Amino acid sequence: MVMKNLELKSKIKCSYCGFEKVEEMPTDACVHFYECNSCGKILKPKEGKCCVFCSYGDAKCPPRQLDENN
Repeated sequence: MVMKNLELKSKIKCSYCGFEKVEEMPTDACVHFYECNSCGKILKPKEGKCCVFCSYGDAKCPPRQLDENN
């Protein structure tokens, strides 16, 4: 089994106002709510996605990255 390095940061883009910010992702959990720093709206995962990073980020969350390695 080949393990790739985990991506620990993701640029998350608000679906309401388009604001983008690079955020550190937790390695042991999915994030289910994210408050946009620009408009204050709360982002929730899209249907079928585990978290806001998998829904609105440019990198999947570390738990999903690990699942793909197995």
